[in-house]
Amino acid sequence: MKKIANIALFTILFFVGATGFALAADGDMTKTYGIAASLLAAGLAVGIAASGCGVGMGHCARGCLEGTARNPELAGKLTVTMFIGLALIESLTIYALVIALIALYANPFKAAMGI
Repeated sequence: MKKIANIALFTILFFVGATGFALAADGDMTKTYGIAASLLAAGLAVGIAASGCGVGMGHCARGCLEGTARNPELAGKLTVTMFIGLALIESLTIYALVIALIALYANPFKAAMGI
């Protein structure tokens, strides 16, 4: 587990550090690192939210299938309840996407950095 955390940290630091060369900034690296931080934050926010919601959806579907296997007469009610739960879980990923888009396009810190 510690090795995976070290690899993840190195990868994040590499991408943030290499962004200056990739964007070929002339002089002020603050703007470049501000853009890099916004991109990294948006990607991580959506990725973590999607993976967490995927796990939640899997547990929801598993519970519905186990309930249907135990009591087949309740399959219709369980399915409706499962779809309502899946819609609520998916809304969390959509909220993360909206926040990521705000971080990319309407970031209040960009004005402070002069971007």
